[in-house]
Amino acid sequence: MNTALNLAIAQVNPTVGALQENTDRALEIMQEMEQAGKDLLVFPEMYIPGYPPQDLIHEQHFVLENQKMVDQLALASGAMVTLIGAIHFDGSDTYNGVAVLQHGELVQWVNKSLLPTYDVFDEWRYFKPGRDNGPVSITFRNGDTLRLGIHICEDLWDENIDYKICDILGDQGIDLFVNLSASPFVTNKYKERSRLIINKIKKYNKPYIYVNLVGGQDQLVFDGMSMVANQNAEWIHICPQFKESVCQVSIPASDTSEQGRVLPEISKAEQVYHGLVLGVHDYFRKTGHAKAVLGLSGGIDSAVTAAIAVEALGPENVLGIAMPSKYSSGHSVSDAESLAENLGMQYKSVPIGRIFDGFQETYTETLNEPLVGLPEENLQARIRGNILMSFSNKDGSLLLTTGNKTEIALGYCTLYGDMSGGLAVISDIGKRMVYGLANYYNQIKGFDAIPSNTITKEPSAELRENQVDPFDYEVVGPLVNAIIEEHSDIASLIERGWDRELVEELLHKVRINEYKRQQMPPGIRVSSKAFGIGRRMPIVNHYRQEQ
Repeated sequence: MNTALNLAIAQVNPTVGALQENTDRALEIMQEMEQAGKDLLVFPEMYIPGYPPQDLIHEQHFVLENQKMVDQLALASGAMVTLIGAIHFDGSDTYNGVAVLQHGELVQWVNKSLLPTYDVFDEWRYFKPGRDNGPVSITFRNGDTLRLGIHICEDLWDENIDYKICDILGDQGIDLFVNLSASPFVTNKYKERSRLIINKIKKYNKPYIYVNLVGGQDQLVFDGMSMVANQNAEWIHICPQFKESVCQVSIPASDTSEQGRVLPEISKAEQVYHGLVLGVHDYFRKTGHAKAVLGLSGGIDSAVTAAIAVEALGPENVLGIAMPSKYSSGHSVSDAESLAENLGMQYKSVPIGRIFDGFQETYTETLNEPLVGLPEENLQARIRGNILMSFSNKDGSLLLTTGNKTEIALGYCTLYGDMSGGLAVISDIGKRMVYGLANYYNQIKGFDAIPSNTITKEPSAELRENQVDPFDYEVVGPLVNAIIEEHSDIASLIERGWDRELVEELLHKVRINEYKRQQMPPGIRVSSKAFGIGRRMPIVNHYRQEQ
């Protein structure tokens, strides 16, 4: 480049299916950046339809409406070049595309080359891969004609793939890499993205623009954190994590260098906390809900769920309901009351004793004896689930479930009881991280907003006398993560120090409780392998590992 390139990064938060709304927002940004004299404006991957649109792509009218939005934006374009992600239908095939817009025209389409089909992705179901992409030559308002190496999200993640579009572009001679992404959040994923970007820069000595989506969509959260680096692999700009931002950046000419910015070190608890807050906020906003209701047991899981909900929705929009039984301890009720007061949320107490006794009388009349053991415990959970759903139905509040990943993995949860609800807020974080979030929350608040007793007391469902959770979470938590997230086998788990009997017991529990997980509410994904759309296991499963 002969002169500096004035760049604008639109790290924005679209809504899937809101084609005109997303387009109107893009038009506003385009107009503002055009007036500011920017040379290049870059939006994320699939911005116009939102990501992932899933089987909406099979609806032809949806794809054609998406194309009309591209035409609107093209007509509005000026001397500034705009790159924006959209569905590209060429009359025969459908692509995950980038529209290049300038001077009132759609200059060119660039199509995604690598279509992911792992974890939450299923792009081969919808798209044909682009195989004819090359550098895009554009003359900017500053007079420079640059060859852009435009590629899309997964095209960057090519280390273990033979077809390497970045190398194809780099070998043909480009002035600048540009990647439009919709890369879902996983803890520390921003570090892996940055590593891949730096490797491309070092190979070709060209600046790199990376623009990522931000916001929540169903079970996914997109963390933004768009990045720009110069040809010396120095970070020029890093956009904020989990926040919408239209960043204005100047990429210096190729013969200049500057002191680079440092990639921030963000703790896992901080990342997860802000990711969950954004996920809850956007799930409510985009589904049209405003208020949440949840059960407050006085325990750590419901406390952390309540704290996240309050931060996402405002305390006036969150109702916590304590539902003590004859097995509830005094501290559970007082801890729930203290939490509600500290968070400023609404609070009600609805004892379940009389309802429980009525059920037991009915069972005694029918069966000649009351329910005992597990049926008695689950009855209490289901009574509570019905109470919470009644409050949800009363005013349209969305019920939040409070189970964590460790318990859900092992089936330590009750269908139509504590699994009832519309959103499983902490279903992708293990019990140890739940404690980590509680401590992080108290740290940022500057006082014990989550009561210290809630954090220090022994966890219990309190469904029978003197009950405590049947797990040592310091042992079981990491083991569950190794099974679910790392796909570890028996031999490797034993080699890492876990007891064979415990390993086999937990593998069995994980396997037999799949039917529960396939009936649970959607949960917000923050790990590399969450229950939900990214994990597809059969309910009927006779496979057993043999060592």
